[in-house]
Amino acid sequence: MSQIDIARPDALGRDELVPSRYALKIGDIDVLIISDGVLPIPAATMGTNVAKADMAAWLKEMFLPPDMLDWPLNVAVVRSGDRTVLVDSGLGSEFPGFPRAGQLAMRLDSAGIDPASVTDVVLTHLHMDHIGGLLVDGLRGRLRPDLRVHLASAEAEFWAAPDFSRTVMPEAVPPVLRTTAARFLDVYRGQLRPFETEYEVAPGVKICRTGGHTPGHSIIRLESGGERLTFAGDAVFQPGFDHPDWHNGFEHDPELSARVRNRLLTELAASGELLVATHLPFPSVCHVAAVGNTFRLVPTVWDY
Repeated sequence: MSQIDIARPDALGRDELVPSRYALKIGDIDVLIISDGVLPIPAATMGTNVAKADMAAWLKEMFLPPDMLDWPLNVAVVRSGDRTVLVDSGLGSEFPGFPRAGQLAMRLDSAGIDPASVTDVVLTHLHMDHIGGLLVDGLRGRLRPDLRVHLASAEAEFWAAPDFSRTVMPEAVPPVLRTTAARFLDVYRGQLRPFETEYEVAPGVKICRTGGHTPGHSIIRLESGGERLTFAGDAVFQPGFDHPDWHNGFEHDPELSARVRNRLLTELAASGELLVATHLPFPSVCHVAAVGNTFRLVPTVWDY
C-alpha cells in the first residue's frame, strides 16, 4: 500500500487544520477517503440490545463520552480504468442540527476533484447521511448529465414504504430519513442503475448487496494486483469488533445485521484485506484480527 496524490498541488485546503482526506492504492485502483465531518448521536444507539451498565463500561473503556458521540462520516472516491466512482456522498448541508457534517462538496474542491469527472455513484444505502451530499446545489448542479447511480433494487423498493418498526432512532430522525430518500429517488430516478445481488461498476470495483442494515444495504469490494479493500458502509460500527452481536439503533433488521457483520469480519480476518467503513474514525483504513469469537480493529500506519 502506498500513498498517491490525486489532488492538484494548487488546490490544497489551507483553511483546514487537520487532514480531511487520505489517498492509497489498491493495485492499479486509486482510492481517496474523504471525511464528510462528524454527526452527534446518542451513545445509547450503539447497542440497543445491551444493558446500560455494559454500554457505559464499553464507552469508558474506549475513552468515549457517556451520552453523545461524534460519529465519523467517511466517503470515498475510486478511480479504476476510465471510471471515477463516488462511494456515498455524506450528509449534505440541509440539516442545521448537524453543522459539523456535510463537507463533501468543499473537500472535493480541496482535493482538486471536479464533480463533473465523476462517472458513477455507488450507494451503500439511502439513509440521509449517505445521500444528502448529492442533493446539495453546490454539488448536484456540477455533476455530469450522464452520471450513473448504482444501488440495490431492494433498497429503492424499500423506501417506497419504509418500515422503522425495528429501529431505535431519535424520534425526529425517521420522518427526515423518509422524506430525504423519497426526494433523492425522485431527483435521480432517470439515472438509477439498480442491481439485484452484485454488479461490477468499474474494473475491480464491485458492489454487493448484504441486506441487514437496510434491505438493500451493500458493500463495495475493490481488488487489483493481488490487493483488496472492502468499503463496508454501515455493516460495521465501532462496537462491532468487540461486540459484533450488539444491535445499532439505525438497523432496520438488527438480527440479520449482526449475522452480516459477523460473517464479514470473519472473512476479513481470514483474508487480511483492508477495511474501510462509513462510521469508523477517519480515515478508518484498517485490518481485522480475530480474537476468539470477537474481533480487533488494527489500524494501518498512515503512509505519507
